[in-house]
Amino acid sequence: MEDWYGYAFGQDQNPFTYLGAITIYLFWIILVSGLYLFIFFEMNVTGAYHSVEWLTHEQWYLGGVMRSLHRYASDAAVVAILLHVAREFLRNRYRGPRWYSWFTGVPLLWMLTLLGITGYWLVWDELAQYIAIGSAELLDAIPIFTDPMARNFLTNEALSDRFFTLMAFLHLLGIPIFLILGIWFHVLRVVNPKINPPRSVMAGTLIALLALSLVKPAVSHEFADLGMVPTRLNLDWFYLAIYPVMDLTSPQFVWGLLAVGTVLLAALPWLPPEKKQPAAEVHLSQCSGCTFCALDCPYGAITLVDHISEDKKRSHKEAVVDPSMCVSCGICTGSCPQATPFRKHDPLATAIDLPQFSLRHLYATVEDNLSKAEERPRIVVYGCDHGVAVETLDMPGVATVSLPCTGLLPPSTIEYNLREERADGVFITGCCSGDCQYRTGNTLVEERIEGKREPRLRARVDRSRIRVRWASVNEARTLRSEIQAFANDLKASSVGGPSDDAQSKQATGRQAAGGDHV
Repeated sequence: MEDWYGYAFGQDQNPFTYLGAITIYLFWIILVSGLYLFIFFEMNVTGAYHSVEWLTHEQWYLGGVMRSLHRYASDAAVVAILLHVAREFLRNRYRGPRWYSWFTGVPLLWMLTLLGITGYWLVWDELAQYIAIGSAELLDAIPIFTDPMARNFLTNEALSDRFFTLMAFLHLLGIPIFLILGIWFHVLRVVNPKINPPRSVMAGTLIALLALSLVKPAVSHEFADLGMVPTRLNLDWFYLAIYPVMDLTSPQFVWGLLAVGTVLLAALPWLPPEKKQPAAEVHLSQCSGCTFCALDCPYGAITLVDHISEDKKRSHKEAVVDPSMCVSCGICTGSCPQATPFRKHDPLATAIDLPQFSLRHLYATVEDNLSKAEERPRIVVYGCDHGVAVETLDMPGVATVSLPCTGLLPPSTIEYNLREERADGVFITGCCSGDCQYRTGNTLVEERIEGKREPRLRARVDRSRIRVRWASVNEARTLRSEIQAFANDLKASSVGGPSDDAQSKQATGRQAAGGDHV
């Protein structure tokens, strides 16, 4: 389904890659429409229902649309959150250092549900009556009140206007404050979180909700009467599913179900415990304190501290990695200006590196795979472990290297590959645009190649010999076609097309020298 949306709207505008941001945008729609409704809302037993009815029918062209927009945006927020949770779970983006965002997201589900339930109470129709009595029974199942809550709903006379004042406070101020704080905690460990979707996605979402509001306006049930039992209700299953379950079972069963579900959901990052990859390591002898790695780290795992020399004097900054927040993506290696093969340093070293995928391992792998690619043009294909499995692209003249994240690739590596006929072209792929497994890897690669971010690819490097194509795991066939088209372009531009004699001499030279060495 994600691929369909990507084809239809373009991967940069794919709603599935902005589910969290779309949820926050829906909260803004809920806030604006709710404030308008509150202007006309009367906080008393009879006035609450009739003020909402007046908005729905007498001022249908604005008040009615606002009410429907408020209702459908609230439902859409639940759908977006559930899709967001499912997507992060299926992509394994909730374990290890990312447990914090998952764990703090669980209370948000409770807050959103309570916000929806209290909103339905305020209408005070038959559905609100059903919810109020069911909620009272749920609260009475917890032995914390001296008097049963259900007594407040025995007769119409027992219900006071203070009930609506309390519900209005909870719905308009109390729960929203906690919801905002919860969202802040949820994104606290994320560097530059995406809280606003693209404008086209925002516009499309709003238009769809407005169209639904006009085609099927939200309406109330009959006025609540505590002396009567409602016989037919149109439930909003996104918020009110627990009440039919309670009717079929008991309040105690519902509490148990909610408690077990909440604990299980919150504990998922540790079920079972994940085998943690080694965190990035800093080599202080190479670190100049440039701050590039700290700026590029998508999880804020790197900080710069003062370097204390042997004479106890501060000379410069040095990078420090927090292992508890490092996801072992290697983006910091790609951002390090010391990670270049053009330095006169043997063995090849960089200031920050992954122990399990070092810079030396990267270059050794490239050299080994290039030596096996005899046909021309020779193309180095860099992929990532979470995109298309580039190792399966068995194509003549193609040397593949899979990285933990494409963001690990230093720009100088691209230039090095294209020098001295090591390779005729460099093809870079990885996760879909805007959907990097580590949030920003593919974006950083593009910015470095385009010269918009340090360390940047030098301007003298021929960009026509570089091709970037982000792809989902289901686009292996498309990626193969893109690589073949790139090879054809290289041939057409006379790059990588020497004569047979020249090819034979180059192959003989490599065999005699034992291959190029870093």
